[in-house]
Amino acid sequence: MALSDLYTQYNRVWIPDPEEVWQSAEITRNYKNGEDLLHLQLEDGTELKYPVDPRALPPLRNPDILVGENDLTALSYLHEPAVLHNLKVRFVESKLIYTYSGIILVAMNPYKQLPIYGDAIIHAYSGQNMGDMDPHIFAVAEEAYKQMARNNKNQSVIVSGESGAGKTVSAKYAMRYFATVSRSSSNTQVEDKVLASNPITEAVGNAKTTRNDNSSRFGKYTEISFDRRYQIMGANMRTYLLEKSRVVFQSENERNYHIFYQLCASALRPEFEHLKLASPEEFNYTNMGGNAVIEGVNDYANMMETQKTFTLLGLKDDFQMDVFKILAAILHLGNVQIVPVGDERSSVSLDDKHLHIFCDLLDLESDKVARWLCHRKIITTSETVVKPMTKLQALNARDALAKKIYAHLFDFIVERINKALQFSGKQHTFIGVLDIYGFETFDINSFEQFCINYANEKLQQQFNLHVFKLEQEEYMKENIPWTLIDFYDNQPVIDLIEAKMGILELLDEECLLPQGTDENWLLKLYNNFGNKNPLFEEPRMSNSSFIIQHFADKVEYKSDGFLEKNRDTVYEVLIEILRSSKFRLCANFFQDSPAPVSPFSSVIKVKSAKTVIKPPNKQFRTTVGNKFRTSLYLLMETLNATTPHYVRCIKPNDQKLAFEFDSKRVVQQLRACGVLETIRISAQSYPSRWTYIEFYSRYRILMSQHELSLTDKKQICKIVLQRLIQDPTQYQFGRTKIFFRAGQVAYLEKLRSDKLRQACIVIQKNTRGWLQRKKFLHIRQAAVTIQQYFRGQRTVRQAITARALKEAWAAIIIQKYCRGYLVRRLCHLIRVAVLTIQAFTRGFLARRKYRKMVEEQKALVLQKYARAWLARRRFQSIRRFVLNIQLSYRVQRLQKKLEDQNKENNVLLERLTTLASNHSNGIETIQKLQLDLEKLAAQKKTLEEKEKKHKEDYEKKVSKLENRNSELQDQKKQLEKELKEKNEEMKEKMDDLTRQIFADVQKGERQRMMLEKNFQNQKQDYEEKMESLKAEIKFLKDENDQLQKKAREKQQIEDGLKMEIEELSNQAKTIPELHKEIELIQTQKLDVEKQLQCQKREMRDKLSDITMQLRESYDFADVRSRLSTEDLEHLNEDGELWFAYEGLKKATRVLESHFQSQKENYEREIDGLNSKTEHLSQEINHLQKLFREENDLNDSIRLQVTRLTSENMMIPDLKQQIAELQKQKTDLENRLQEEAAKNKEKMEERADLLHRNQEKEGTQIRVLHIQNEIRTKEKERLIATSGELQEINDHMEKQHEGENETKNKMWQDKAYLTTENTDLEEEMDKKDRIIKKLEDQIKTLRKSIETAHEEPVLSMPKEYIGMLQYRKEDEGKIVQNLILDLPLL
Repeated sequence: MALSDLYTQYNRVWIPDPEEVWQSAEITRNYKNGEDLLHLQLEDGTELKYPVDPRALPPLRNPDILVGENDLTALSYLHEPAVLHNLKVRFVESKLIYTYSGIILVAMNPYKQLPIYGDAIIHAYSGQNMGDMDPHIFAVAEEAYKQMARNNKNQSVIVSGESGAGKTVSAKYAMRYFATVSRSSSNTQVEDKVLASNPITEAVGNAKTTRNDNSSRFGKYTEISFDRRYQIMGANMRTYLLEKSRVVFQSENERNYHIFYQLCASALRPEFEHLKLASPEEFNYTNMGGNAVIEGVNDYANMMETQKTFTLLGLKDDFQMDVFKILAAILHLGNVQIVPVGDERSSVSLDDKHLHIFCDLLDLESDKVARWLCHRKIITTSETVVKPMTKLQALNARDALAKKIYAHLFDFIVERINKALQFSGKQHTFIGVLDIYGFETFDINSFEQFCINYANEKLQQQFNLHVFKLEQEEYMKENIPWTLIDFYDNQPVIDLIEAKMGILELLDEECLLPQGTDENWLLKLYNNFGNKNPLFEEPRMSNSSFIIQHFADKVEYKSDGFLEKNRDTVYEVLIEILRSSKFRLCANFFQDSPAPVSPFSSVIKVKSAKTVIKPPNKQFRTTVGNKFRTSLYLLMETLNATTPHYVRCIKPNDQKLAFEFDSKRVVQQLRACGVLETIRISAQSYPSRWTYIEFYSRYRILMSQHELSLTDKKQICKIVLQRLIQDPTQYQFGRTKIFFRAGQVAYLEKLRSDKLRQACIVIQKNTRGWLQRKKFLHIRQAAVTIQQYFRGQRTVRQAITARALKEAWAAIIIQKYCRGYLVRRLCHLIRVAVLTIQAFTRGFLARRKYRKMVEEQKALVLQKYARAWLARRRFQSIRRFVLNIQLSYRVQRLQKKLEDQNKENNVLLERLTTLASNHSNGIETIQKLQLDLEKLAAQKKTLEEKEKKHKEDYEKKVSKLENRNSELQDQKKQLEKELKEKNEEMKEKMDDLTRQIFADVQKGERQRMMLEKNFQNQKQDYEEKMESLKAEIKFLKDENDQLQKKAREKQQIEDGLKMEIEELSNQAKTIPELHKEIELIQTQKLDVEKQLQCQKREMRDKLSDITMQLRESYDFADVRSRLSTEDLEHLNEDGELWFAYEGLKKATRVLESHFQSQKENYEREIDGLNSKTEHLSQEINHLQKLFREENDLNDSIRLQVTRLTSENMMIPDLKQQIAELQKQKTDLENRLQEEAAKNKEKMEERADLLHRNQEKEGTQIRVLHIQNEIRTKEKERLIATSGELQEINDHMEKQHEGENETKNKMWQDKAYLTTENTDLEEEMDKKDRIIKKLEDQIKTLRKSIETAHEEPVLSMPKEYIGMLQYRKEDEGKIVQNLILDLPLL
């Protein structure tokens, strides 16, 4: 299918947009090949005729199902707008900052603290596969840790991105994950030390820039070492290209390194008073940016944190103070004032305060420092010349000295951190975390940007090769044909920079020249590469810059300062002054001794996958570019020897706003970090990959019924794809996945959406038709009901008369009696039918039970006769077998004697006859083969004729089946019509049912009213039942007495059983006799085995005698003398000697088989005796089990009796509780009466007092008021007392309810006791039956034992006496059968 066929209506495309980079639009009309316009509709509704090139149509938009995918390579259309839109949806709408792009993790900086980095999240990702959970930095770290543990191979996590993208935070979280997951059980705190190195390196190597408040100004590669248990044992850190120029210069709104501001914030602390620090605004090196404060950052608190991490790493206070001294000295050095003296001279005042502080802190001589800051020494072959410097040169020398000191201090701190993280023991593996700067392009790009972009070119090359390798491994794993993919190889750019006579080498060469300048170096670049190398360009508008075409973008570099930064020179006199310092740390920085070897160099051994180009000249090693190149070679060695994992950090906007997405900035970074390159590589092959199960579940709607009927889902997917996509090159079938070219998944999604759209139209059509039909039927039904009521009223008015009413009433009465008669007759018929069915079923069950009993009796008789017959047959077969063995043995002995006598005479004759017979047999076999060939030819002809007939029959059957299929389809249509008619009938019946249910509900309400009345009547009956309960309790007492009597009777029965058990135990004493018989059988067995061994020895002796006789009777020399040499050769050629030897071997085999058969027979007899002994032991054990079960039965009966007695003892307790409740009720009633009498007396007394007061003070108005108040108070008291009385009454009612509850419990206890009594009676009956069965079985055992003792023991066990005659050997079997026939208890 052509790609242009996908540009149909409703599909969406991406078109360029100046603000959002790409804008989505929907196609409103199908596109035809060759057209120049594409009819689109934008998201805001505007119509657009977009001009297009038929050879380069705008990129298609992915289906909605693929929007927001976790992995960008899972998108059907892999291009820049699809990647940008997917990242935007995840970041802005879903608030997800991590996304996979193949093996890359794309991390967007949210500029906000997110709760996704806790220990719970770490443990959730631990042990999970990379694709099982959402994308996360922890998933990448877990994958690296898992591959290290599984493959025992070193890993690397490469974190890159531009400043402010979140590289440092991502690297920090990855290291934290390793420290948490691989935490050891020891108390060495290695993990805490590894994490503690981050705050120190951030303080010394990070600074605020215009893009980031905490920007790393150096590259860092941290190797975390693991032991054989994969627990952290130490770490090692390497740094790359520290930005030393920041120490002496910062742009606007930028800061120096954090450590300087932390020191200034702690200036007032007593331990820092000797450093004589002040606010950062007072120092040149900290006030150049004009803004020394970062919002939300407390430099004082950060200083405390830095000191804590120093101490955690074991770096003591003395060491810390030495570091702070050097940092303070750098700040004071920046404030040293250099005054111009004329045009070519400058000087430093010896009274300069900051100069003295600088010299005091570093223990230097101030006059020497003041002199050599403004002078330099030139050494020639003949003399040394001291030359003064201008102010600008002196300022540059001062700044160079400050940068040199800070660079040495930074390297020293890193070295001490590595020593603190040093480990004892042998490293097993390591994981490296690379936090390095990303591709940078600014308005003015200098030497630092050149080195950074050079490093990114190397990393991009390594990344491309790795991605290409992984893609190849994926195809090989799935058995898909591999074709080479063209991908961007940036080796020419790397050669332009680092090859022989490249940019770096020309720069180093120019630096060696005393008169070398940036302009001369630039001219060399123009001469060597201008118009010769397509990757190098000369700018049109500038003569001091050059352009390099990097993999991400073109970058214009300003050549000013390249030589100075590459040389990084400090005058030798100043270095000698610092070298002679009495401050040991400062003096050690500038010693000529070689750099200390890291303790990790002997442990970490990485083997490069690529040859390393070594610099040809030793002098080149002194330049910054050469140092950076060698360190980059070492880094690439390490990365090539490890398995890399990539994290690309993206900065979503420059304003540092939370979850704001700037499309232009994001696209720029995606192009620079290589994400689009990996997607381009994936898009050229098979970017979309679905498992067979995913494809089946997603596109099942596109499959036919025949395809779905197949069982193999893999085969279904293959058939469907071959039908839907005609071009087989657009997809490939792997072992577990289906691989699609770009756009094929979108095409399948279009087919699916079209199918769903058609289905929706059909559903809408049917539902709308159904709704209209329903509305019409409802209106028609309403019209019919109106007509019905209208016509009914009209007929009623016409037909209602007195006679009609009487006739209607008479008809109702007649119907009543008639219906009653019919119902009674039907009930009578049903009753008669039920009785007859019961009679027949009961008879059938009784007959079946009778038959079963008869069959069991007959089975016993049959068993008896069958067992006797089997015993006779076995005896006869054994006897025949013994006779046959004897005869065969004797015959064989006679035959051997005859053969021994005739062998000497017939050997030569037999050989001749065998030759003749072989010749004749060969001729016969040839004739037979010819006949077989003729038969096979005839059969072949007949089979071909049959196949033709079968084909004709098959075609006839196929035609018949097609006719049958058409008939079945017609029947199907008729059935569908009948179903519709039945559905309408069912709807009418449902309406009738709803009416009947409504009537039933009204009847239910009436019944509920009747039940409420019945409930009130039952309440009155409840008290009467309480009296009846008391009578029943008495009845229970009587029943309890009866149960006790029954228990006594059962004890008597148990005593009888004990007597019988004692008798059985006496009988069991016969068991030792059985043991004696077993021992006799075992002795017989041993005798038989001894006889067998003796016979074997005799047979072996006979065989040896026979062989000796054969050898003696045969004179080999005679035979050889008779035969000529030709005869001997002929014999050897035909193999007659071999035939003779084989004959002897066959004879020996016959004898051996005979001996083995005899041995097997003896072993069978021994096994039979062993089985008899085992049967006897089993029977004894079974008898012992029976005795134990009888004892258990007796114990269970005793337990039940005791339980019944305990339950009967509970009845008096219940009676006592009832009596106590009644007493409480009477006490409460008496209290109520007493309180009522007291209240009445108080009321009467108060009334008398009122009358007296009225008689005394009837004339005074105030007294009346007082009396009114008293009355009101008394009324309130009366109300309170009445309230108390009501509460008492409520309490009494609650007590009454409690009594009712106790009565209910009594009723329940009574019911429970009755049920338990019935259960006990049933159990007693069952046990009586079991006891009777046991008695019967004991009687049968007695009879069998008596008969066994009465009959005599046979003396000759081998002879057969008669049918069903008792033998001592069969006693064990009889006992066993009796025990097996016993019923289970």
